[in-house]
Amino acid sequence: MSSAGPFILCLTGSLGMGKSTAAKFFAAAGMPVHDSDAVVHGLYEGEAVPLIEAAFPGSTGNGKVDRTRLAAMVLNDSAALARLEAIVHPLVFASREKFLAEAQARGAPVVVLDVPLLFETGADSRCDAVVVVSAPAEVQRRRAFERPGMTEDKFAAILRQQMPDAEKRRRADFILDSSQDFEHTRTQIADILRRVAKMPRRHR
Repeated sequence: MSSAGPFILCLTGSLGMGKSTAAKFFAAAGMPVHDSDAVVHGLYEGEAVPLIEAAFPGSTGNGKVDRTRLAAMVLNDSAALARLEAIVHPLVFASREKFLAEAQARGAPVVVLDVPLLFETGADSRCDAVVVVSAPAEVQRRRAFERPGMTEDKFAAILRQQMPDAEKRRRADFILDSSQDFEHTRTQIADILRRVAKMPRRHR
């Protein structure tokens, strides 16, 4: 094992594209996966709670962030969203760095960073290759509206925060088509992992 550390494969995709399912399949294939959304969930019930309450009074209760209340405060307010990101992103970054150090210590050859806003936050600068999970717009919309509490306004606001799918696809090293069945997704992931094993590291 070289001191370069593991190959960093980053996974991203817009709302409703099937990224979370793809991340589960990468984990099932034996890849260590760092899930940024899961880290944020943990922060919203722990370390970030007092910081978020100070910045957004009334956004927490019972020792954790009330995600519905917080979303209402930031959804259509870019300055408020920037304040929230300034609290959360450094904590997620620290968690990611710890994960990478632990993976390197274990000698993991490949790790997966599951980052919803990968390009939007500049986190792709750490990636050796990027997988974008994508599906046609009508599939994305149907999946998004299967989520509890989804509305036209919320859907539109989330899409405004996210880079267009076409631009993500343009920047991707691999495009994972999630519009078909799970077996099709698993086959694509196996192929990506075979190809990654032969790719040079990009950033170190």
